[in-house]
Amino acid sequence: MKVYYADQVALKLPEEHRFPAIKYSLLRQRLGDSDWFSSQDMLPAEPATDEKLLLVHHQDYLQRLVEGSMSEKEMRRIGFPWSPELVERSRLSVGASLAACRTALVEGFGANLGGGTHHAYPDHGEGYCVFNDVAVAARAMQAEKRVKRVVIVDCDVHQGNGTAAIFANDPTVYTFSIHGQKNFPFHKEPSDLDIALPDGCSDECFLDALQPAVEQAIEQARAELAIYISGADPFEGDTLGRLSLSKRGLAKRDAIILECCRSAGLPIAIVMGGGYARYVEDTVDIHLETLRLAYRMAGRLQL
Repeated sequence: MKVYYADQVALKLPEEHRFPAIKYSLLRQRLGDSDWFSSQDMLPAEPATDEKLLLVHHQDYLQRLVEGSMSEKEMRRIGFPWSPELVERSRLSVGASLAACRTALVEGFGANLGGGTHHAYPDHGEGYCVFNDVAVAARAMQAEKRVKRVVIVDCDVHQGNGTAAIFANDPTVYTFSIHGQKNFPFHKEPSDLDIALPDGCSDECFLDALQPAVEQAIEQARAELAIYISGADPFEGDTLGRLSLSKRGLAKRDAIILECCRSAGLPIAIVMGGGYARYVEDTVDIHLETLRLAYRMAGRLQL
């Protein structure tokens, strides 16, 4: 299983904005240092071209973002200050998801050590999301004639509103989101299948809801590729999560998703999604376990 990273471009961020970026470099370091992963399977991403981004995003939005002519209000909505590095890093993150999808379609599994920017709409970004990498990847795989149908399995604690809106009238891309009912975004776009969970939902609550929903999504989607937004933010120690899953529960979540896809013969591209634990090491632990389980299932890790 090959994994791709986008953090070769460092973001110069104020202190209050650094956490969402720090975890990616720590994850790459931890993965590279692990004794079960082959470093030759970790590759730098190539930036997504305008051609690929415009499969989803509007020309005007892309142009103003590249030129740095976005308004202060628009950048506040995204959550990061504008910089050329932000634009390049965002292109790379989309490129990593494109590569993960192409790899998954050949090898069965692929991963992006970032990604999952599911709040971005065609004409604007929000919630730390500049471009919608999973939407661009789904559209690109279709445009490249690699697949006709895609299922997006979104287990980030925040509903994938941008993704749901983009594919609202498209039967070829099935969107499934399991998320916190009262969490951001406060206006939720309808996915093909939404599971909204109460604050404080524990492992048992989450997993009982997840298993039949994933099976339903895969059956109804009739897809040739799954894109999985894993998300570390349902964790009980997450500052923005409001759910109460343990690390063990999140690993069981990953195992359910991976096994359902494997049983259906469905290639799976994994992206990390959000994670804002009080201690960044906890977020990295959760992401790393997602990758370890996938690596094992891909046949490269023998336990």
